[in-house]
Amino acid sequence: MKLTAKARSLRQNQTDVEYLLWQKLRNRQVLNFKFRRQFPIVPFIVDFCCLELKLIIELDGSQHFEQAAYDEERSFYLTQRGFKVIRFWNNEVIENSEGVLEKIYLVILEITGREE
Repeated sequence: MKLTAKARSLRQNQTDVEYLLWQKLRNRQVLNFKFRRQFPIVPFIVDFCCLELKLIIELDGSQHFEQAAYDEERSFYLTQRGFKVIRFWNNEVIENSEGVLEKIYLVILEITGREE
């Protein structure tokens, strides 16, 4: 399956946690920055991406315990291409969505050099 078709399929079948965070990121709700979901960056598809900031947000479920090395290589690859990658556990998004949003705000402020 081509990467864009796979990304489209992932968008249509998003997890509950992805949906929860997407409701907070969509429509420029976070400091007026545009985020995209299930966005292809060859050879990967990232959960959320703001191209203007070169910021990637990844959500990790329990399967990521077993693929930590893969996730680390993936993050390294994306970082080498100028992206900043931040990761959150699914349960963190569910149990503390406001805290997750606060961390995202702080990273954006750091990237842009703006102050609160």
